[in-house]
Amino acid sequence: QVRLVESGGGLVQAGGSLRLSCAASGRTFSSSAMGWFRQAPGKDREFVAAINWSGGATYYADSVKGRFTITRDNAKNTVYLQMNTLKPEDTALYYCASNLEYLSRGWYVPDFGSWGQGTQVTVSS
Repeated sequence: QVRLVESGGGLVQAGGSLRLSCAASGRTFSSSAMGWFRQAPGKDREFVAAINWSGGATYYADSVKGRFTITRDNAKNTVYLQMNTLKPEDTALYYCASNLEYLSRGWYVPDFGSWGQGTQVTVSS
């Protein structure tokens, strides 16, 4: 399995920006679809963004489309989430995940995928 470590979270005012990073260890990183999910207090974990193995295709939740950008650097085994125009409703614990797959019900992480420990993003109004 891939081991994932997120960083870059913090406290920011509404309208501000943050960039999250997810460093991965493991030989399968460059062949794996990667993504970000988030979980706000009292809510279920939800999909935020995904990127295919090459970085040539990206996918976003409607709530972040146009504001967030997911990228990856396979030479550095790292995936990024650039978050602009942040809103208080973006406040959540953000998780990086590997080996994402897509079914009719949406993006999910199968049993052989990995999760990071999460990084907190707090947006003040």
